[in-house]
Amino acid sequence: MHEQAQPISVLPARAVRGELAIPGDKSISHRSIMLGALAQGTSRITNFLRGEDNFSTMKAFRAMGVPIEDDGQTIIVHGVGLHGLKEPGDVLDCGNSGTTIRLMTGLLSGQSFFSVLTGDQYLRKRPMKRVVEPLARMGARIAGRGGGTLAPLAITGGNLTGIDYQSPIASAQVKSALMLAGLYASGETRVTEPSLSRDHSERMFTFFGADLDRSSHGVTVRGGRELQGQEICVPGDISSAAFFLVAALIVPGSELLIRNVGVNPTRTGVIDILQAMGGDITLQDQREVSGEPVADLLVRSSRLKGVEIGGDVVPRAIDEFPAICVAAAVAEGTTTIKDAKELRVKETDRIAAMAANLRIVGAGQIDETEDGMIIQGVESLSGGSVTSYGDHRIAMSLSVAALVCRHQVEIDDVACVATSFPGFYELLDRVSVR
Repeated sequence: MHEQAQPISVLPARAVRGELAIPGDKSISHRSIMLGALAQGTSRITNFLRGEDNFSTMKAFRAMGVPIEDDGQTIIVHGVGLHGLKEPGDVLDCGNSGTTIRLMTGLLSGQSFFSVLTGDQYLRKRPMKRVVEPLARMGARIAGRGGGTLAPLAITGGNLTGIDYQSPIASAQVKSALMLAGLYASGETRVTEPSLSRDHSERMFTFFGADLDRSSHGVTVRGGRELQGQEICVPGDISSAAFFLVAALIVPGSELLIRNVGVNPTRTGVIDILQAMGGDITLQDQREVSGEPVADLLVRSSRLKGVEIGGDVVPRAIDEFPAICVAAAVAEGTTTIKDAKELRVKETDRIAAMAANLRIVGAGQIDETEDGMIIQGVESLSGGSVTSYGDHRIAMSLSVAALVCRHQVEIDDVACVATSFPGFYELLDRVSVR
């Protein structure tokens, strides 16, 4: 996916105006395919994110004998039931998708066959011990590089026993991997977290009829109950909306309406942070679709101020920090980000990558810390040539920063943007007044 570099130049903008709908939520799109495949009957999915990460999940299930149709508008998954998956004839390639490989590791741990998961050069560097260790405690046999801590992972599944797992980190991927394994385990599988990570899995498990209980810091899944196919309309991805929220806030004279955005409370940390910085963001027409809260977001340009960001809001905004860093770079005063060590092990080290790139485009003083950074805001940025490190969120954040630069910003490779937001540059161009 990242073999062919795709450079781009983004010009400054005079305003960001209009209205747009963003693609479907990546996390919910992954889970709709997974649970649809494991359910009995047919699931119909609309507004599915047709990004490379989600296609990695779809290809994996097709390779295990699940019929999936896609007419370009609707995905139809013909579920095979909890025990209907077939042993794949080849290695399952998860591409760049951390969600695919970690959740599939949990799901495949419950199967009575052998499977191997791998990914691209970036995914093969990402830590897998966080899911492998608790799954091994449930009885899964998982081998991999680095003592089972790095992909490729070879999984011999079956005969799982539920455990009570206290996760040291708030991670939806860890929680979801254990929940999927828990569908196949005897007894109860309970996961508690230091703070609540995004709860798309809990909502979708409930929507499909799984046997689970929720508590303030955890979830309990009881195995054995068959799931039933459902109709799912995937809300717009708030992580994708975040780039446009920041763009409309920082470019003077902007007003933007972003329609049909998922506003799950475990994901709205970015809205809370930007509003705390003084951002004018209004939620309109709040409603529920397929078990998920949805709203239209009206955002107007605002004079942002530096804030301190840490604690429980961090896991609720973890994917949006590259965009938040851009807002901080042009805010008045100092923004301190802490408790965000998880950013060091994303598609790249996002703390180091954003600090280096913002310095190149003329940001004020930026000091990295072990678990975050301290950013001194400036009135405007200058421009320059930056690198995405093959990370889609870094590439899109730098494209937003370019809108308030005095000169253009050249980004070395934006091919990675297709993993989560195909069509991003067309939409950015459409709402940018130059």
